[in-house]
Amino acid sequence: MKNTAIKGKYTPKNYRKLDKKSCIYRSMWERRFMLYCDRNPYILEWNSESIHIPYTSPKDNKTHNYYPDFYIKYIGVNGQVTEKIIEIKPKWQSKWSVNRAKWRAA
Repeated sequence: MKNTAIKGKYTPKNYRKLDKKSCIYRSMWERRFMLYCDRNPYILEWNSESIHIPYTSPKDNKTHNYYPDFYIKYIGVNGQVTEKIIEIKPKWQSKWSVNRAKWRAA
C-alpha cells in the first residue's frame, strides 16, 4: 500500500500544556489528535514521542526503543488525574507480534 501520509509541524495554541514549542506529525490522524489535545480543557499535559521504552523484539531478540506517539495527562470522568500512552496507527501498519512486545514493555 502506498504511503501518502501528510507530515508537518504542529505549533500549539495552548503552549503551557506542551514542554516544547512544536511537534512533528507523521499522519493526518496524529495532527488531528494534536489539535484535540491542544483544545481539550480536560487534557492538562501532552507530548509527542517524548518518552522511550526499551523492549525486546521477537524478530531479532534484540533490545530496541519504543517511542509511543503520545503521552497525555488528563482529568478523567471520575475527576481523577490520569496518565496514558497512546499509539496512533492504521491497521495495515500494525505488526501484532512486534507491537505486542512494545505494549508489554510499556
